[in-house]
Amino acid sequence: MIPYALRRVALAIPLLVGITFISFLVIHLAPGEPVELQTGDLGIKSSAQAIESLRKLYGLDQPLYVQYWSWVTRLARLDFGRSFAPDGKPVLQKIGERLPITLFLNIIEMLLILALAVPIGVLSATRQYSVFDKITTVFVFVGFATPDFWLALLLMILFGVQLGWLPISGLRSPTWEFLSFWRQHWDFLSHLVLPIVVATFGGLAGFSRYMRQSMLEVVRQEYVQTARAKGLSEQAVIGKHALRNALLPVVTILGLSLPGLIGGSVIVESVFAIPGMGQLMVQAVFSRDYPVIMGNLVIVSTLTLVANLLADISYGLVDPRIRVGRRGRS
Repeated sequence: MIPYALRRVALAIPLLVGITFISFLVIHLAPGEPVELQTGDLGIKSSAQAIESLRKLYGLDQPLYVQYWSWVTRLARLDFGRSFAPDGKPVLQKIGERLPITLFLNIIEMLLILALAVPIGVLSATRQYSVFDKITTVFVFVGFATPDFWLALLLMILFGVQLGWLPISGLRSPTWEFLSFWRQHWDFLSHLVLPIVVATFGGLAGFSRYMRQSMLEVVRQEYVQTARAKGLSEQAVIGKHALRNALLPVVTILGLSLPGLIGGSVIVESVFAIPGMGQLMVQAVFSRDYPVIMGNLVIVSTLTLVANLLADISYGLVDPRIRVGRRGRS
């Protein structure tokens, strides 16, 4: 397993370089430059002078391949550069302030999705065409068809504006510092309810359907029928023999879904004004803050590659046959 993981890490490095090159090229080909946005309020003559000086300061006057090589060499030293924003903060500092919030939300979201989707999918498969299966089928179609931003706005209007039960923006109330210890925790948790519900809704629909389909394929296998013929209880057949094999496709989808989770956090964080990486990415794109955009892409790409590696390793933990096959090829 360790040699396999090392080979995957070695292959991930050129893949990451290719991702950064394509992203760097596409971003710089987009119309508009940060210097034009920063000097937009100046006069024509002074604006031209300011644009030229800022282009030299940011290195935008150099050819694109020179800019990319300069960025890659800094990245090799884990130097993501400084933001083009007026604050001029290091990109790593900006990401470090936002990344924990996004990871925290995504981890909670994924745990909730797995905790709910696996039993829902198993029950739907073992009770095919029952009332419960039909209800979950309708839920899946609704979950796939409902845009996140539309659901977020509906929940904000209902629970935040009309009922006044939950806050609709940020992670803390303006009076958070003056609250007691327990009320501070409740205030923080109440701010998380709506964003997590919105982020979990679509993912739960998809994962429960994947789990149902995978379980339906497994329970029809001969070894499951043999286990039933031996007199084992239905709980033992499903839990011991069928579930582990049914989890294999779900593990794959789990690894591939990480980019979608972080991408989906862009919408959720923007709508609910959550200071995470999604909101930072939106602000950087609108202001053409190239270092921040590339820093976010590198972090997201790295997390995606790591998630795919963990998914492959989890394959071996779920199915011992895969471990034997890899050991035989090593």
